[in-house]
Amino acid sequence: MKVLHVVTLHTPTHEFGGPTRVALNLCRGLRERGERAVLVALGDGFGGEPLPRDVDGVPVRLFQARHVLPRFEVSGITSPDLLARAWGYVRSADVVHVHLMRDLITLPIALLALQAGTPLVLQTHGMVDPTEKRVARLVDALGVRRVLRKADAVLCLTDRELRETAEVVAPEPIAPQFRLVNGVAAQEKRRATAGPPTVLYLARVQAGKRPEDFVGAMPAVLERYPDARFVLAGPDTGALEETLARAEALGVRGSLDYVGALDGDEVTEQLRAADVFVLPSVQDAFSVSVLESMSVGTPVVVTATTGLAPDVERAGAGRVVASEPDADNGPLVARAVLELLDPEANEAASIAAFELVRKSFTIDSVLDTLLGIYARLRTRA
Repeated sequence: MKVLHVVTLHTPTHEFGGPTRVALNLCRGLRERGERAVLVALGDGFGGEPLPRDVDGVPVRLFQARHVLPRFEVSGITSPDLLARAWGYVRSADVVHVHLMRDLITLPIALLALQAGTPLVLQTHGMVDPTEKRVARLVDALGVRRVLRKADAVLCLTDRELRETAEVVAPEPIAPQFRLVNGVAAQEKRRATAGPPTVLYLARVQAGKRPEDFVGAMPAVLERYPDARFVLAGPDTGALEETLARAEALGVRGSLDYVGALDGDEVTEQLRAADVFVLPSVQDAFSVSVLESMSVGTPVVVTATTGLAPDVERAGAGRVVASEPDADNGPLVARAVLELLDPEANEAASIAAFELVRKSFTIDSVLDTLLGIYARLRTRA
């Protein structure tokens, strides 16, 4: 079976984050099971070097991004060359799997797949929800509603996303919906830490992920654990300067290490070295970084608005904190981190996190579900 995965953007520092990582993980897993999976996307940030034809073992077809509408950031990039070849790509595929957002790549290709009659799967990653923004509503009218109604399957991460995606096309019915969680590779052993406590933030450094709350937690934690180290990891997508300035203002900059964007092995190394992983984001539907942290047995601190919060809380795999976008949530994060730095609590949460991923969020179980969906679509076709 030839499966075409389409995502908006790939960069060497993974600035687009979750959707691309999910698409790559699914493609890799499909290929390991004997399917012919290929990823198509825009490429950017490679500094004039040839765009790669392989990313983490996955064949990719990347086209240089053109920033035609800079004010809309990732939604305003496209490639005439990619769009010119898109018809051939969708016609030659057995299934087209589009990681949909309101943009100039995934939406046009989804519309082409409908026109070609190729089975179409949409995965929205929490990026297509009801909105009052005028431009987004125009894009919905021009095509988003059509693909959500006419696709063969719409995949959502949470029950909330299932409801919200359906609201975009209401009162008309949406295409058949399925819940598909994100998955990561199961690890054989839990991490074991030693030395001074290490607290890790690993995600894009941008406002919506609230790195300032990570830094805001530092004074209270350092008061109890003066030798603790805080590691800020991930590409800067707009909030690094402000985050480091906040650390300076709080007098804790000396205990904060910014290590930049990391590759796969470096990510695993940082996660295994951490005593606690913190992601105070108010916008993550289902963070792959949180799953990766729990997969090695590192307890997590997440906000109640993230898709994984109920699972973390039920399993005791970390702590869930309230979060207000316009408030200083640092003290709440600090309290959660301090609870998890207690050795007994840390060990219990580490075991729970490790087991939670192995039971519910492995890439193998996700692939089982996905291949079942593909098989149903091909039978109907």
